[in-house]
Amino acid sequence: MCCPMKSLNPCAGEIPVSAIHTMTEVAYEYDAINLSQGFPSFTPPKALTDRLSEVTHGGPNQYAISYGAANFREALTQKVNRFTKMDFDPDENVVVCNGCTEALLVALFTVVAPGDKVVVFDPCYENYVPDIRMAGAEPIFVQLTPPSFSFSEEELDRACSDPAVKALILNNPHNPSGKVFDRDELSAIAQIAEKHDLYVITDEVYEHIVYEPMEHIYFCTLPGMDRRTIMCSSLSETFSITGWRLGYLYGPKEIVDTAKRVHERFSNSSSAPLMEAAVAGLMFPDAYYEALKATYTAKRRLFCSGLDALGIPYIQPQGTFYVLCDISGFSMGSDTRFALEFAHRVGVAGVPASYFFQHPERRYIRFHFAREDRILNDALERMVPAKRLLD
Repeated sequence: MCCPMKSLNPCAGEIPVSAIHTMTEVAYEYDAINLSQGFPSFTPPKALTDRLSEVTHGGPNQYAISYGAANFREALTQKVNRFTKMDFDPDENVVVCNGCTEALLVALFTVVAPGDKVVVFDPCYENYVPDIRMAGAEPIFVQLTPPSFSFSEEELDRACSDPAVKALILNNPHNPSGKVFDRDELSAIAQIAEKHDLYVITDEVYEHIVYEPMEHIYFCTLPGMDRRTIMCSSLSETFSITGWRLGYLYGPKEIVDTAKRVHERFSNSSSAPLMEAAVAGLMFPDAYYEALKATYTAKRRLFCSGLDALGIPYIQPQGTFYVLCDISGFSMGSDTRFALEFAHRVGVAGVPASYFFQHPERRYIRFHFAREDRILNDALERMVPAKRLLD
């Protein structure tokens, strides 16, 4: 008989299985069109792949400096400064990470300690809550109310008034809702952060996928927020290179100095050849970003027009490439059951949005439309008999 072994880390055991990855596996199982895991299925810009081909033969192939190769940080900082109108320094204000996923973890482990609390808007991306708990902190939720996903300033102020609250996570543009926070909302958050002396960790990976008439406002550019904001983002969605895992965080030198040490213990450094190849994309002119916006505007129109024609209600996204469809008109009882049946019987996979909400909410399925037009049209065609098949 085997002797009993000591228990595993209870925090690790409580990490939920990813609903996004689960539905991707379901899509493969049923040969469904995968509109669950939000990655662009487009070929990256040719300048990046051509440069990667050169780098494959010529290097670099060894470790880069831990917080990012010098030429990558220089090009990245020029691009970030161009859009934020800030004056970040490539040596003092940036840490290059393995995707925004790691950047957010580094930010949290840099500013919070066991026993601290972190305010998070609800719904939220599925990584935030486990990340906070792995850092030994406790999440405090402030509700975003559908369909506008507005929030109560009073509720936010009340949540942030807890002396144990150290930081607030702000995802803008917001996943899963597609909300883009306007200047008034951001200013209210800034005032509350200043009042309660909070760090603000921003997740801005969809910064360049915003639809008219909305605009993306970088939180660090608001008065006084440069000194308390840790801005996290990545190149994944902007250049359709989610597999390259090139993310980053920017912040004040005194914060970044500590973040560099945290990052070294997490992953040492990001991929040297991929950073070298990505420099080509960071030099793209504004026309690239205008074309990216136009591309996603057209895809949003295509997919949402198709939903209109099918009579499936949805919340029009202001940014990102996600749309929440309201499935309360179907008699499935549960969004999880609906998502599984939809993938199996209709052949289109989405994510049951209850996994993003902390309060009971089972009306929505999240689909993404970062796919080729022919695939989106195929998905819409498959949805035609959905009402008959699922009711």
